[in-house]
Amino acid sequence: IGAQKHRGMYNTNELMLLGKHVPDTELRAVMSTLKNTDVINMQYTSGTTGFPKGVMLTHRNILNNGYYIGERQRFTEEDRLCLPVPLFHCFGIVLGVLALLTHGGTLVMIELFDPLLVLAAVEKERCTALYGVPTMFIAEFTHPMFDMFDLSSLRTGIMAGSPCPIEAMKRVMNDMNMKEVTIAYGLTEASPVFTQTSVDDPIEKRVETVGTPLPHIEVKIVDPETGEELGPGEPGEICCRGYNVMKGYYKMPEMTAEAIDEDGWLHSGDLAVMDEDGYYSIVGRIKDMIIRGGENIYPREIEEFLHTMPGVKDVQVVGIPDEKYGEIVGAFIIREDGADILEEDVRDYAIQRIARYKVPKHVFFVDEFPLTASGKVQKFKLREMAVELLKKKEQS
Repeated sequence: IGAQKHRGMYNTNELMLLGKHVPDTELRAVMSTLKNTDVINMQYTSGTTGFPKGVMLTHRNILNNGYYIGERQRFTEEDRLCLPVPLFHCFGIVLGVLALLTHGGTLVMIELFDPLLVLAAVEKERCTALYGVPTMFIAEFTHPMFDMFDLSSLRTGIMAGSPCPIEAMKRVMNDMNMKEVTIAYGLTEASPVFTQTSVDDPIEKRVETVGTPLPHIEVKIVDPETGEELGPGEPGEICCRGYNVMKGYYKMPEMTAEAIDEDGWLHSGDLAVMDEDGYYSIVGRIKDMIIRGGENIYPREIEEFLHTMPGVKDVQVVGIPDEKYGEIVGAFIIREDGADILEEDVRDYAIQRIARYKVPKHVFFVDEFPLTASGKVQKFKLREMAVELLKKKEQS
C-alpha cells in the first residue's frame, strides 16, 4: 500500500491503473452476467474418512457472513485488525478480510505466525483487534517478553478454530486488554460462522459459550437419531439454516444430500446444548474428530496404526481436554495376553512412524472398553475415564 515499490508487486497506484485499458461498457457487460449465488470460493474440508470435499461458497454466503461477524465485534473504519491466521482458510478470508472490508477497517497482515511478531505488530500499528486459535493466544501471553509490549490499544477479536479453554479466555481478556474478545463457532459448510458471542454479552457467556445465532440464520438442536428438535438443556446435533449454507460439495451430490436435508438444514455433526437464554455450548463431536491446536486428527487413522504394534490387541483413540492445545490425543489399549508393553513403548513406536502431533500424549491400559447394548464402544465414557485417571495421577 502506498507509492513505495517492491520487487514482484504492484503498488497502489499501479494497481489502480491496471483497469484503465478496459472500457466501462465491457466491465458492465461482465458484471451483468454475475449473480450473488455464483460460487466465488472453494474451501476443502475433510469428513469422517478424511477424504477432502470441495465446499462451494457463494458471494452471498461469505460476504454476508463476514459483515455480521464484524457487526458482533462492532467494527468501524477506526478498527485495525492484526491477522496472523492463514488466508486459505475461512478464518482468515471471511472472519478476517471480509469482516474488515465491509466495515472500512484496516488489516495488519502477519506473513507467518510468530508470537513475538504478533505482539510487536499490535504495539507498532496500534491494533484494536486480534484473531487466533487458542494455541496462538497461549503462545503470545506466555511468551517471556510478553510484558515488554504495550497492548493497550486492543479491544476485541476472535478466538476460534478449536475448543477455547476458559482460563485462556480469561487471560486474553485481562492480560491482553481484549475486554470485548468474542468466540465464533461454525464450520466451513456454513461460510463458516453461525453463532458468535457479542462484545456486550455477560462475561460468563463470552467465556463459556459460543454465543447466539448471527442475524438471518436459524439454529436448532436435534436428536441425532430421530431428528426431533430438542429444548434447552438437552444435548444434540446442532444444525443451521439460512443464507450461509453452502451451495454444496463440488461434484458430490450424494454427500451434499447427507449434509443438507430436504428442508435446507445443514447438519454439523457436532453435539451442542442451548441454555435458557438462547446461548449455545459445544459439548462434543459426533464424528469424534480431534482438534489439537487447530490440526484435525482422525482417531481411526491412529487406531489403525497402533493395531500394527506387537502386543496391542485392541485400541481406541479419543481427544482429551487440554489447556494449551484445546485437545490432545489419548489412547486406550487392550494388551494381548502376555504382552508387557508400557506407555513409553507406545509413544516410542509411534513417534518414529507418524506425525508428532498425532502421537498419543497419554496411554491407558485397560481390560475392556465400555460398550453399548449393540456392542459399540462408548467413546464419551473413555474421555471421562481419561480425565479422571489424569486427575488421580496428578494427585498422587
